[in-house]
Amino acid sequence: MVSHVQPPAPYPHKLIRHPETPINTSPTPWLTSVHATQRRGPYGSASYRGNCSGYLIKDLIRYFDVQRVLDPMTGSGTCNDVCSELGIECVSFDLQQGDDACSVSSYKGLGKFDFVWLHPPYWRQIVYNDDPRCLSNAPSLEAFVERLGDLLDCCSSVLNPDGKIAVLMGNYTQRGRYLPLTYLTMQEAIRRGLWPACTEIIRLQYRNSSSSKTYLSSFIPGVHDTCMVFGSA
Repeated sequence: MVSHVQPPAPYPHKLIRHPETPINTSPTPWLTSVHATQRRGPYGSASYRGNCSGYLIKDLIRYFDVQRVLDPMTGSGTCNDVCSELGIECVSFDLQQGDDACSVSSYKGLGKFDFVWLHPPYWRQIVYNDDPRCLSNAPSLEAFVERLGDLLDCCSSVLNPDGKIAVLMGNYTQRGRYLPLTYLTMQEAIRRGLWPACTEIIRLQYRNSSSSKTYLSSFIPGVHDTCMVFGSA
């Protein structure tokens, strides 16, 4: 007889109530297509704009039984902090230190990885600097998507045969035009020879800076972004 013993709660705080999910042998049975943690955990820096909770990264690393991680857009170091806690090797770099994640030269001599975590800018939603190499400074939406594809190519080049690339991306409206960056990312990944490895994961956003503002216009607020996980097609 198979015993379905639920592991202890993975987070030190209360989660929203999820729909009932089928019992399976997942090492992280709480990881579903909706990820909702109201706290970000002791990872990275809460003051870094656009930063995300480390709990999603932690769950994905556990689920895919990862041993070696690449984080080429490290930001405030959220992914690196998660890996340190789990005792897993993480190679991380960032444009802030001069390493362009969209350039093949940044990946020379790094070896192969089981998992790549990517949390790129959502184009111009937040402009991080004035470096023309930064994705937030792409001159057009088309240029952003093309450079994002170059980033995926670079990461694919150092991926183990069964490795995975996770991309956290969000949509937003610019000058009245809705930009479906999640859809465009999926489309570009497939065009570059990748394929979805699991369901998209909707990550609910808490304590966004925009949530405390009052606007004089009417719109449907976006309170989530989407994590897509890719492997070889």
